Amino acid sequence: MTTAHETAAAVPQQGSHHYVLTLDLPGQAMFTWDGTLTPGTRDTRYDVYVWLKRQIVAARPELADANVTFFALEPNSL
Repeated sequence: MTTAHETAAAVPQQGSHHYVLTLDLPGQAMFTWDGTLTPGTRDTRYDVYVWLKRQIVAARPELADANVTFFALEPNSL
């Protein structure tokens, strides 16, 4: 039997917020990223959005002009 403490210890550390961001290159492809992060105490939702887009475009320059079709940022708790 696994206790709650043992289960929590086995789960990798997660950020305080969960995000989902979907970008679309019309007629070519659609891409979705998701994960967790912990924004700074003064960061806004917009700050996180811009940071995520910059990270994605740095890794995938062809997505610089992609359309954002979905963005969500929510506290990572139930």
